[in-house]
Amino acid sequence: MLKQFFIICSGSDKNLLETCSEGEQTKYVGIGATVFFTAVMAFIASAYALFTVFDNVFPAVLFGLVWSLLIFNLDRFIVSTIRKRDKKGSELLQATPRIILAIIIAIVISKPLEIKIFEKEINTVLLKERNAMALNNKKEVAAYYNSDLDKNKAEIDSLNSAISKKEKEVNILYETYITEAEGTAGTKKLGKGPVFKEKIAKHDLASNELDTLRKNNLEKIAERENKTKILQADLDKKINNTQPIIDGFDGLMARINALDKLPWLPSFFIMLLFLAIETSPIIAKLLAPKGEYDFKLEDLETALKASLEQDKYQRDLLVKTSAAMHDRVYEDIAQDQNLYSLQKQKATELMELQAQNFIEKQKKTFQ
Repeated sequence: MLKQFFIICSGSDKNLLETCSEGEQTKYVGIGATVFFTAVMAFIASAYALFTVFDNVFPAVLFGLVWSLLIFNLDRFIVSTIRKRDKKGSELLQATPRIILAIIIAIVISKPLEIKIFEKEINTVLLKERNAMALNNKKEVAAYYNSDLDKNKAEIDSLNSAISKKEKEVNILYETYITEAEGTAGTKKLGKGPVFKEKIAKHDLASNELDTLRKNNLEKIAERENKTKILQADLDKKINNTQPIIDGFDGLMARINALDKLPWLPSFFIMLLFLAIETSPIIAKLLAPKGEYDFKLEDLETALKASLEQDKYQRDLLVKTSAAMHDRVYEDIAQDQNLYSLQKQKATELMELQAQNFIEKQKKTFQ
């Protein structure tokens, strides 16, 4: 059962191969097995690649199955259409387009499996890239809000500075009227004289101005601090909204780019392995000498070709002979005098009728 299945996979003529030796059948069983297992590898590779795209097993398996059947059909077609010829150069020229197609298929199959094999290394590269993207995103978003935040901070600092400046002024006036009362400065007279009353009045006025300034500035500071909180909340919200996009930076293209940043040699050898698997049936057919199956297949094809050429020649000869006979028949008819006279008489009568009809139409026109 397995032998028959692999023979079908090889694309060979099952009935013709059954008439060949056991060794010839074994050769085509090996070719068919290679075609089949290449399709299996194509299914695994494409299913994994599509799983990274859809994050769902069902569509990945479904499309992977379709892709593997496509690869199986292409490989089977490539192997079955290569014919053994007497000249190696002709065989190589015939196989060149198929080898190029096999190389393309091998590259397409190997890339997803390389991604799976080097998954841990790729995850490390992606983690570094995501961290860098997150930092750049925070800087870009913060740069958008920095002007408003800096403006609020400058205004708050300015308001606080005005309060501090006024407090220093009030403190100085306080020390001035205290020292005046103590007699240690100013007029240096102990007691609360006229100068003392003047200085304490200045202090009280400045103190009232400080209270008013503090009240107004604290209200403004509260407004700006509230605005700063809103801006900071918007900044955090923007960063949080964009973070899932960065966290989702794990698609197929991202992994392929991350794979390209790893050392190329291991990936290159894996690609060579799949290239060897994909091209092995073609190379085997090119290197192998003509076998029993090839001779029998060539005999059937040349026999059919000879039969078709003979049928075509007979049909062409029949057409030429028939045309020559008709030429001779109509030539003899053209030389018959009786037929000529009869044809002349009928033509004359027809022309007379046409002339009579013309005259009748002219008469009706002038009536």
